[in-house]
Order: sequence, then C-alpha cells, then structure tokens
Amino acid sequence: MLRLATFNVEWFNALFDDDGGLLVDESPSARYGVTRRAQLAALAVVFRALEADGIMVIEAPDTGSKRSASRALTAFAEWAGLRQRACVTGFVSDTEQEIAFLFDPDRLTARHDPLGQPAGPQGMADRPRFDSVLRYDLDQDGVAEPIRFSKPPLELAVTAGQHRLRLIGVHAKSKSAHGVTNPHAFRRISIANRRKQLAECLWLRQRVDMHLDAGDSLIVLGDLNDGPGLDEYEKLFGHSGVEVVMGADAPPDRRLYDPHAAMALSNRLGLAPTTARFWLAPEKRYFGALLDFIMLSPDLAAKAPQWRIWHPMDDPAILADPALAQAILTASDHFPVTIDLPLD
Repeated sequence: MLRLATFNVEWFNALFDDDGGLLVDESPSARYGVTRRAQLAALAVVFRALEADGIMVIEAPDTGSKRSASRALTAFAEWAGLRQRACVTGFVSDTEQEIAFLFDPDRLTARHDPLGQPAGPQGMADRPRFDSVLRYDLDQDGVAEPIRFSKPPLELAVTAGQHRLRLIGVHAKSKSAHGVTNPHAFRRISIANRRKQLAECLWLRQRVDMHLDAGDSLIVLGDLNDGPGLDEYEKLFGHSGVEVVMGADAPPDRRLYDPHAAMALSNRLGLAPTTARFWLAPEKRYFGALLDFIMLSPDLAAKAPQWRIWHPMDDPAILADPALAQAILTASDHFPVTIDLPLD
C-alpha cells in the first residue's frame, strides 16, 4: 500500500530564516493569531499523523538567491522526527511559495522530470514546458496572449518498488481579487483571474493528455483554487478548471478521477466535501471550499484506492482525537488530503 498526501501549508515560508533554520519562537506567524512556535508544533503533529510515503507540499518555503525550499523542509523533517526526510523541488516560482515533494527515501525514489518543449519569449500553443510560455486566447478576441505559471507545476518521475508513477504537483492561480473593494474593479479582476486560472488548467490538461497517450500511471495532486460551482464566473466559461483537468467531457478512458470532485459535480442534495476554510470578516463566519484534489488516471483509479480529507470537524476519527483536530486547525487554512493506493 502506498500513501500519498497533498497539503497546502499557509505561509510555510514565514517559519524559516534565510539559512533554512526553524523560527521556533513566540513571534507571530503569517497565520492570524498563531505564533511561529505553535504553527510549527502543529505542523509536526499533522505531518507525523499523515504517515504518508510522500507529501506534495503546496506553499512550501521559498527558493531564491538566499533561501532554499529543500533546505528548509529537510530541516523541518529532522526537527519534527519525520520519516519523510528527502525533498525534491522543480522550477522556482515568482512568489514566495514553492511546490515541493517531501518523501520517505526508504519507500520511494523521486526526481524532477519536466516534459514539454522549452518555448521562447513568444511561447507556443501546444504543450510547452511548465517554465515556458503558453499562447492562449484568454479573452476570445482572436489574439493569443502569453500565459506563464506563477507557480510552475512540479513534474516527478516516482518509483515505488517495481511500480513507476508520474506525479504532477499543482498550485493553480487564485481567482480571488484580494483586497479589492470597488465592485467594478472586483468583477474585472475576478474575471481576469478566472481566465488565467482556466488557462493554467488547460495547459495542465495538455500534459495530462501526453501522459494518457503514453500509457503512464498518473497522479495530479495539489490546490487547483477551484471547484465545480464554486463561483458565479464559472457560468461565463462553461466549465470549472477542475472539470478541464479531469477531462469531464472526454471518453471514460481519458478522464482523471477524484471522488470528491465527482461528488461536487453530481451535486446530489447540494452536498460537497471541503478541504479548506477561510474567515469571511463581513459575515463573521468561516467559509468552506473544495480546492485540494488527488486525481488518478483510469488504471490507478481501477485499483480501488481510498481517499481521505483530514477535516477536523467532518472526520469521526479526527473528532475523537482533540489534539490532532486542533493541530490541523492551527497548522493551515487547508486540510490535508491523502490516498491509500494498492500497488500489488
């Protein structure tokens, strides 16, 4: 049995110094009302509880001229006593949030293995490498614009025993117009962000098709910043980004599968799971959203894997463990998602 996880850790970067050292102190973290010591301690509890062979860390610490996501995460793993002590990263993002894969080297091997052709400044329309430029007509005016990932997906070649897998870790563009109060500006920026998010998902789907064409066992996992029916702008474009990546209109043998996405798409009785919660100040309440997914190619989905959202209020086993439930709430505004995949 192979267990994989995806976990978006809110501002993980703020918990480390430039040398990758942990800031275990009483100064505030980037999470409201949480100290750096408290967030690190909570993260240690959660990472240990996951017991995953590999964890796709979304919003991993920054990599730049001074900082290193791998250095920070391996220091965290040693401090927290994790068996997931090896780390691989890919193309550096333009933000302070990277995508990294923290894994147990006794169970897996993993290497960055990007596909696609490098494209020049003008880009290309079909399947460029994720650190390149995609040409796509965002506003449907007949002119293709250059699209770049702010956080290039992490493409991995993974070996687990005799099994070879392809993993793509993703953190798609956020659709929210953060901090914008003018209603007209909010709508304009929201639509522009929605177009960008969809373009990134279309680019990702191009890569999915490459793997399906090659007969690869594929897992796409991470934060798509999207879910079926999540906002009013979906009606303007016909599909959510999640549906695009999954291939909702494709034949069954070309679709990726995630049961939580499938539940949201069917929308029976209006029920849908959530993987994140955010505080809405005007309403003085939390808002839940389905943003984090583990999508499988048909060959892996046929193995009857088990998905789990580590939601501290919805999962009975977590509810029965108050310390773990509190740690999950303290660690991030997202909840981990795991999959147990039979490979024998």
